[in-house]
Amino acid sequence: MPEELVILVDKDDNQIGLEEKVKCHLPNGKLHRAFTALLFDQDGNLALARRAKEKMLWPGDWDGTFASHPRESESYVSSGERRMPEELGISGKLDYLNKFEYHVSYKTIGSENEICATLIGIIDNPENLKKVEGEIDEIRWISSKKLLEEIATNPEIFCPWMLIAIVLIEKSRKDKLDKHTNILSTWINSELHEGLMNAISKHLPNDKWRIIDEKNKTD
Repeated sequence: MPEELVILVDKDDNQIGLEEKVKCHLPNGKLHRAFTALLFDQDGNLALARRAKEKMLWPGDWDGTFASHPRESESYVSSGERRMPEELGISGKLDYLNKFEYHVSYKTIGSENEICATLIGIIDNPENLKKVEGEIDEIRWISSKKLLEEIATNPEIFCPWMLIAIVLIEKSRKDKLDKHTNILSTWINSELHEGLMNAISKHLPNDKWRIIDEKNKTD
């Protein structure tokens, strides 16, 4: 199989080239485009996925529901909707919330250097989620209150981009916040914000991540 290519971007998320995925995840990997998707049930619980032990980076750690990279000519949303059945065995619609840049190393093995979009989806039948071998070892549902408890005692077992995505939910597009207000209401509060910021600081400093200014930008 040919090596998967990811989209290289500048700091404003303009495409500047393509590169092999593995090369972009070396210790000094190049800035590239990615997404992380957060799937919620109707009660506002978030599906967390434990990354497969075969993964090069953050193996066995808890991630958002799934994450990957857009292909050339794909939007963030279309790439997420393509990837969902490949990782979870289900299809569904996603909404775009925002995007952020971050750069974090994993030991001496590699790094993530990404402009990452946050996508959201609502699942009517949580029991339909399936683990795909080599991608996800375990799936569990968690409330915002329970996540706050866990990141206070064990922040290092959660992937840094997931923590950033959640803390930046409040900075999402207003139309999407209004659309999903019943689902997201418990995920936007000062106590959780403070807990997430503390957890993020265990992974990377504040000057290594930022939300992207999207004035006049569309997905």
